Amino acid sequence: MCLLVSRQRSGARRKALLERIRIQPEAQFFSYEAQIASAIANQSTAVSDLQAEIDETNLVLQRSPFGYLKVDEENRLLWCNAKARELLGIEQTDYTSPKLLLAIARSYELDQLIEETRTTKTECKKDWTLRSISPDPANVLEGPVYPLSGYGIPLSQGNVGVFLENRQEAVMLAQQRDRWTSDVAHELKTPLTSIRLVGETLRNRIDPSLITWADRLLQEVNRLSALVDDMLSLSHLEQQPPQRLEDTDLVGILRQAWQSLEPQAKQQENCLEYQGPDNAIASVNSGLIYRMVINLLDNALKYSPPGQGIYARLQESTEGAMPGLLLDVFDCGEGFLEKDLPFVFDRFYRSDTSRSRSGSDMLSNGTGLGLSIVQKIVESHQGLVKAQNHPETGGAWLQVWLPKSSVEANKVYSISK
Repeated sequence: MCLLVSRQRSGARRKALLERIRIQPEAQFFSYEAQIASAIANQSTAVSDLQAEIDETNLVLQRSPFGYLKVDEENRLLWCNAKARELLGIEQTDYTSPKLLLAIARSYELDQLIEETRTTKTECKKDWTLRSISPDPANVLEGPVYPLSGYGIPLSQGNVGVFLENRQEAVMLAQQRDRWTSDVAHELKTPLTSIRLVGETLRNRIDPSLITWADRLLQEVNRLSALVDDMLSLSHLEQQPPQRLEDTDLVGILRQAWQSLEPQAKQQENCLEYQGPDNAIASVNSGLIYRMVINLLDNALKYSPPGQGIYARLQESTEGAMPGLLLDVFDCGEGFLEKDLPFVFDRFYRSDTSRSRSGSDMLSNGTGLGLSIVQKIVESHQGLVKAQNHPETGGAWLQVWLPKSSVEANKVYSISK
């Protein structure tokens, strides 16, 4: 009787085991032992295939031109490839006993990126300048300094993977481009001034039938002069010559900027509709912020249909723990094309002609640098700027967030006059 019960229990255990493992249809008519042996062989093959895929993935990550590292829920380094070791100055190659990442790679920005990725459980990106310092207190020599981009990816069990990109070459190319642009702008400024003076002189002395040609010449010279001035403004913003910040009423700046554009607005029968407090004080560079607001309102006027309103809203807003002010400017025009939204702040960007009232208007008005200047001014104040289409009017919607007080007390800014 005991032997019968034992056999029944053994058979039940074998059936349960067979249910948990994969059995090939043709093996179902074999004995339990043969079915188990077949299943073990199949599972061994599957494990070998999975291991081969893991080895291939590790090889790709190891040979990748981008750095990659993986940390656990306690921010201990589980693995990193050769490029990540090179970028972060990590000497560790054995990961059987994981160590705290911050103890072997002194980058607090990287630590913040990992925490943000883990907390939000979404892919996160962060740019910073790495100033590598040896974690060994007996050797405090600093390593190379270069800009990095980090891309955090949330993984299972609280783990986080991070791709690292060295942006040194891209930054150098951008600096060379900016330097070339600035040099060209300086070289063009004096000849354009001379051409304009000669054109104005000739206009008063030529036959009246030729005045139209002189006006066209002066119009193009003025357009090129405006382009040169904008290029110089961008150059000066990047160099950031000394100039102190001061408490400024942004509502007053908004009104002054609209007064400057009011003659143009009256011709087009556009009006400004403002919603917000009577005054809003922030520690900013008033000249820079005036230029920023002028560009925002001018952009809205340029693409808004006649008789429609230009909307400006100002309100208090907090980014993280930093109190600030949020300025919204939007119009009733055609708005940005969806494919153009990632590029609206690029230099010399021009949207599709459908955003302007006519093709000739687009060619004669603007330099393609207005929103680039806006972005530089906002970034110089440690602010944020975003472009999208307004859900109600359908027009271009630009949002600017500025901190109420400067992030760095001694930070200074300037703009070309």
